[in-house]
Amino acid sequence: MTAYVIAVLHTTPTTHPDVFTYIERVQATFTPYGGRFLVHGTEGEWVEGPRLGGVVVLEFPDLKAAHTWYESPAYQEILPLRTDHLPGSLVFLEGAPDGYEAARTAAAMREAASGQA
Repeated sequence: MTAYVIAVLHTTPTTHPDVFTYIERVQATFTPYGGRFLVHGTEGEWVEGPRLGGVVVLEFPDLKAAHTWYESPAYQEILPLRTDHLPGSLVFLEGAPDGYEAARTAAAMREAASGQA
């Protein structure tokens, strides 16, 4: 199942040279694992919650590929170039399966909650 890596930066972009180097090198670390940019560095239009920094969304063939990329020596080598100067949060997610219906999830949640009352 397709997986997504979403990064939300906690600050606005920095002018530190290490961040520029990270940006120059990062794509070469994930393309061997089938990764690609869907969104890169835009601040977006924040409509709920506090305004944060930029957002990055990567797509991978599956969670295993995403984790293998993240743990790869090539990515681990450049990771501090970003984290030392541009903190953020990173989440790995699987996409919804074909035919997914939110109403079914709500029904299952409702049923589980009624058993806890």
